[in-house]
Amino acid sequence: MRSFYANRWIAGMLMCIMGALLSATGTAAEKARQPASPQFVDGIAAVVNRQVITLQQVNSRAAQVQKQMQAQKIPVPEFSVLQKQVLQRLIMEELERQEAERLGINVTDAQVMQAAQTVAQRNRMTTEQLRKEIEKTGETWDGYLSNLRQEVRTDLLRQRTVDRTIVISDAEIDAFLKSQGQSAAPTPQQSAAQPTPQAAPVPTGPQILGLAQILVVVPEGARTAEVQELRKKAEGLLAQVRGGADFGGVAAASSDGPQALRGGELGVRPLDGWPDLFIQATRNLQAGQISEIVQSGNGFHILKVLTRGQPQRGSAPPSPSGPPPAMAQQQPAIPEGPMMVTQTHARHILIKTTQVMSDEAARTRLAQLRQRLINGESFESLARRYSEDASAPQGGDLGWLTPGETVPAFERAMDALEPGQISEPIQSQFGWHLIQVEERRTKDMENEFRRMKARQLLFQRRVEPAFEDWLSQLRGQAYIDNRLDPASNRGRR
Repeated sequence: MRSFYANRWIAGMLMCIMGALLSATGTAAEKARQPASPQFVDGIAAVVNRQVITLQQVNSRAAQVQKQMQAQKIPVPEFSVLQKQVLQRLIMEELERQEAERLGINVTDAQVMQAAQTVAQRNRMTTEQLRKEIEKTGETWDGYLSNLRQEVRTDLLRQRTVDRTIVISDAEIDAFLKSQGQSAAPTPQQSAAQPTPQAAPVPTGPQILGLAQILVVVPEGARTAEVQELRKKAEGLLAQVRGGADFGGVAAASSDGPQALRGGELGVRPLDGWPDLFIQATRNLQAGQISEIVQSGNGFHILKVLTRGQPQRGSAPPSPSGPPPAMAQQQPAIPEGPMMVTQTHARHILIKTTQVMSDEAARTRLAQLRQRLINGESFESLARRYSEDASAPQGGDLGWLTPGETVPAFERAMDALEPGQISEPIQSQFGWHLIQVEERRTKDMENEFRRMKARQLLFQRRVEPAFEDWLSQLRGQAYIDNRLDPASNRGRR
């Protein structure tokens, strides 16, 4: 009898064990049917074309951004939201990096340090003082330089791909000057045919405007239903900020703009330097007020006026945490009365860098051409044969150049030459150049400078929206697998 009960007890235990095993097996099978969380399986946060962005990269950048936002008193979103925002920024940086590599754009350490010096000068401080100010925000100096390298690369990419597509006509300049209450000073061609009218006085203190934005991007080719859904999202965000929510915090959590993690701050600049759409949307707003929803080709914008009015005498320019220093444009003041300027008549030979033509190969080729020029060959002839610039058919002739009309690296090398001299090979964002100075002259440039400033302002109004459209197209043509936010892959190839 004892043996019988012992056998029943053993059998019961076996049944319990088998039940537990079956239950465990069922649970394992159920887990196997559930989609695995990729960030914990393979550490991949996103795939951009063939390049992987790891979860470790996202978390490292998110931790840095979190410290910076806390130091700047911007409300920090939940870490999962911050991860998604940081990943979107990393995806765009990777797309820009890939496109820059395809175009042969390479940012040197010297260019990064030059950009840092420019930021310091604009803020009326030394580079060492700038470093201390950056570190006060919780960001390391190396991290700042890394971000600065990205900004310089973005600027060079914009110059290579978009700047040349912006064309400002003389008629548009005339209309702009008239709208500003200034005389539409004649073009050089008009000046030769008729006397120059007296120029109207120009205000010496331009209006400045500081803005922040929340952007809801509309993907290229989005269907009507999706556009309506995104507008509702923008309306919800507008309701939040008008209901008292912190604008910077909402931007950090929900904006699709590249400035989202800076609280959406776009910076401070002269009023005329903003895109037309932004000027119109904020025309009647005072500091602290928020616009209605503004629709552009890139999506839906909500704008907040941070500051408006006349710049204070002696006030510092935008801080390093403001708009990207590589993209910032300084507005030249227009003096009253005659403006005597030294112009330079120059030629050049340009060799562009690509994946096939490296920096070293381009520099070497120009060094060889320079030696041939020294040996007596014609600059005009060699420019026609070898230059890759649009001026090649004219023998590299650039005509009369006014200060500020060429990029800084080119202008510095040109200004160092005497008439008849030929430069060593010098590098700019367009490639490598040989420059020859033909002659110089001094000319009253008051009217030309007025028109040049108008051209610059009109250019700035158009270039940013055009670059945003270009970036949207770049993203729309890419393969992107965002594993932290799969919903953002809609409409992507």
